[in-house]
Amino acid sequence: MPWHTTTDLDEFDAHAGDFLRARPTENTLLLTAMDYVKTQGSHAYGNNDPMYGWWESPDATVLGAYLCTPPYPVLVSSIADDAVEPLVDIVATMGRVNAERRLAEALAAQWLARTGEPCEIVRQTRLFRLDELVPPVPAPPGLSRLAEPTDRELLVSWYALFGEEVGEQHANLSTVVDARIEYGGLVLWQDGGIPVCLAGRSQPQAGTIRVGPVFTPVEFRRRGYASALTADISRRALDLADEVVLFTDLANPTSNAIYQRLGYRPIEDRVWISITNAAG
Repeated sequence: MPWHTTTDLDEFDAHAGDFLRARPTENTLLLTAMDYVKTQGSHAYGNNDPMYGWWESPDATVLGAYLCTPPYPVLVSSIADDAVEPLVDIVATMGRVNAERRLAEALAAQWLARTGEPCEIVRQTRLFRLDELVPPVPAPPGLSRLAEPTDRELLVSWYALFGEEVGEQHANLSTVVDARIEYGGLVLWQDGGIPVCLAGRSQPQAGTIRVGPVFTPVEFRRRGYASALTADISRRALDLADEVVLFTDLANPTSNAIYQRLGYRPIEDRVWISITNAAG
C-alpha cells in the first residue's frame, strides 16, 4: 500500500493527528512543527511548501506519519515495518530524514541494498524527559527574566549563532523570535544588567513542552548560566504542561551531562541521515 501524501496540513491532522498526539513525547518534533505552520503559515520555515504523509493498515488504522518543512529534514514518527521501504523513495526526493535510531538504520539499510551507497550520518541527538527538577546549587550570579520585544535584535543574532553552531539555518529567524516572545517562550539570564544566556520553549502540545534552544555566547560560557536558565525555563514549563522534554546533540557531552544533573532522563536517540548527498 502507498503512503498517503498531502500538502494540506488540516487533512494531515485529520488523519494522523490523533496518532501523533497519543505519544506526544516521542512525537514532539512533529507536533510542534504542525503547530508552528498552523499559526505562522505554510511558509513559516522557508519558501517551499511543506509535505505531509501517513501510513494506514488495511482497516484504515494509522501506523506512521511524516512531515517535511523544507529546508529541514523529513521528520518521521514510529512506522509499520512494511512502510519503511516505500518511505525510502520519499526521503530520497527530499534529501535528509530525522528518525528514531532503529528506523534511521532501517532506512539506511534499504538504501544501501538498493543502490550500494551508504547513507551519510549528519547528526545524532538524544531525547530527554524531565523526571524531577534539580536546580543547580549554588546558582550563578544574576537572575532570569522573560524576553521582551526590545530584546528582539539580540535574540535574532543569538539564534543565528546557535544555528551556525549546530548546523541548522532557519530562513525566518525574526518570525520565530517574534512568535516566542509573544507567548512567553523565551527567557534570558541576566548578570549585572547584561543578558548572558538564552533559553526557549515550545507551546504545549498534548500536554508536552519541549525546551530549546539553550544558547550562551562564547564569552559567557563555563559560568553556570545555561544550567541555571535551563532549570528556570523547565520550572516555568512544568506550570503549563504535564511533560517537559528536550533534545541534546550527542556530539556535545557537556550538555548531555548538564541536563542529566538537572533531572532529565534519556528516552530515545534520533539520527539525521542524508540519502541524496550520500548517493552523490
